[in-house]
Amino acid sequence: MFKVILVANTDWFLYNFRLALARQLREQGFDVVLVSPSGSFLSNFQVEEFRWIPWQLGRKSTSLFSEIRSFIQLVKIYRHEKPDLVHHHTIKPVLYGSLAARILGISGVVNSITGRGYVFVSSEIKARILKILITPIYKIALKTQRGAVVFENQFDRKYFIETGLVPEERTWLIEGVGVDPDIFHPESEPEGTPVIIMAGRMMRDKGVQVFVEAARILKSRVAARLVLVGDPDPGNPSSIDQETLNNWDREGIIEWWGWQSEMPSVYWRSHIVTLPTMYGEGVPTGLIEAAACGRPLVATNIPGCLPIVQDGINGLLVTPNNPQALADAFEKLVLDRNLRLEMGKKGRELVLEKFTHAKVNQITIEVYRHLLATA
Repeated sequence: MFKVILVANTDWFLYNFRLALARQLREQGFDVVLVSPSGSFLSNFQVEEFRWIPWQLGRKSTSLFSEIRSFIQLVKIYRHEKPDLVHHHTIKPVLYGSLAARILGISGVVNSITGRGYVFVSSEIKARILKILITPIYKIALKTQRGAVVFENQFDRKYFIETGLVPEERTWLIEGVGVDPDIFHPESEPEGTPVIIMAGRMMRDKGVQVFVEAARILKSRVAARLVLVGDPDPGNPSSIDQETLNNWDREGIIEWWGWQSEMPSVYWRSHIVTLPTMYGEGVPTGLIEAAACGRPLVATNIPGCLPIVQDGINGLLVTPNNPQALADAFEKLVLDRNLRLEMGKKGRELVLEKFTHAKVNQITIEVYRHLLATA
């Protein structure tokens, strides 16, 4: 039996994006171990009877001592567990986990790059400085004779290859983490005023403020309810504080529903789902979920959104950081129910064709088996 360790910077990430993979791995005879900092989702792992190991990691920590301590702890975890393969998600696990695996001679290493993000896309001075610091570390971590680097869209894959961050022969393309189409399934549109939902972490980088400005514009034209679903992310410098969200809600610009545990029912209460993200994404899971529920999508025209949003077919694409364009797209769909229904139907078909858990996870497991067979 092969032992696989799945590593991320939060238990939230593992629960929301990798639990289905862990289940499928176990069904196929793998021994699965989860590693992340402690959080509120540990009880879910216990219910699923997965073994979880705590890892002390600060997402926004820049203390050299803390970072070295986190790295050493991960080395100890790998040394004790003796995994056949490790799969890293998010930046710090990719960097620290790859170096730890190299030190210990673990040849089965998979690194998931879920979008270029702020550091590689933004032109801000802070981002430029971070890029200078992080790039050489990425090169060291990703340039291995073995192992695989998984990208969620071709644009990010091409960027990493052309900038010399990773050899082309070590790259794989797996578009997103998939959804369960039996859980996320279509329901009829609700009656009443059209509801436009943006679901995700409440962050500026995700386009929350753009969404709010678009709401101001749209409400001067047509009747619509615009809803934010999700909580702030205090560990991220782009997070929007709770007081600001409450003020927007009280002002009546938007409704803020906070974190919701039953996302299918959230999508069923909507007419349109959006993600006006500012920077690079992998392939946003929320958009895949909404498409599986038969809802039309409005998203920004950035690489990560393109695999799931086909402009004019199952949704509309707009330029990033453009509240006017976003409001125009909303208005078009609010006023045309038939267009919404047709786009929702096409989105569901696309998910069944490419984005189910079963299909996406099996491709991932094939990458694992390829590495294990050549180790």
